[in-house]
Amino acid sequence: MILGDVCTRGCRFCATKSAGRSGELLPVDEGEPLRVARSVVAMGLEYVVLTSVTRDDLPDEGVGQWKSVVEAIRRENPKTKIEVLVPDFNGRAELLDAIVAAGPDVVGHNVETVRRLTPVVRSAASYERSLEVLRYFSAKSPITKSGLMVGLGETVDEVLATMDDLRAVGVSAITLGQYLRPTREHLTVSEYVAPAMFDFYRGEALRRGFGYVASGPLVRSSYMAEQLFL
Repeated sequence: MILGDVCTRGCRFCATKSAGRSGELLPVDEGEPLRVARSVVAMGLEYVVLTSVTRDDLPDEGVGQWKSVVEAIRRENPKTKIEVLVPDFNGRAELLDAIVAAGPDVVGHNVETVRRLTPVVRSAASYERSLEVLRYFSAKSPITKSGLMVGLGETVDEVLATMDDLRAVGVSAITLGQYLRPTREHLTVSEYVAPAMFDFYRGEALRRGFGYVASGPLVRSSYMAEQLFL
């Protein structure tokens, strides 16, 4: 995770510290790109997933740092495949273009939950804006990925409708996992979804044309992410 450990948003499912509540936003660390790139080399990673906190406070919302980190990894280890899991950047086309221009192999942005629950689960992001961000990426990126949690009170039909929405904007890789409550301050778990239901969701996603599906209780956005290329 780059750009610090304090987020400008305060989503009710996420354990990341949020500004004004439990942490102070830090300036962009100019040494971070090279440190991350050298860490990738030191660990011999053939596939790396990068993510970040949301930095609405910065004029470029952190895109410059994203670009620098991806470019540093490419320079230090050109064979490493790079997946980025990015915020919505408030839908700003020039910032989304900068992510694409950095040349990641996979661009990910999570819708997190179904349309109806988005205002409750996410603090500032909207379902429609996330779809438009994914549509924009899908038109310019080789592989676009998204993910959502279940167990927040959604219905099966709503999950299937979310799959349809993601396919309609060009998303080809999807992850589905169980929501787990980080602390008592976060949303409660509405349901622990049975493994058989995750199998059902996997089958439905494949039937809808997703090229890659990871669906299971412990699945997260980066779960076995390198399998996209196996």
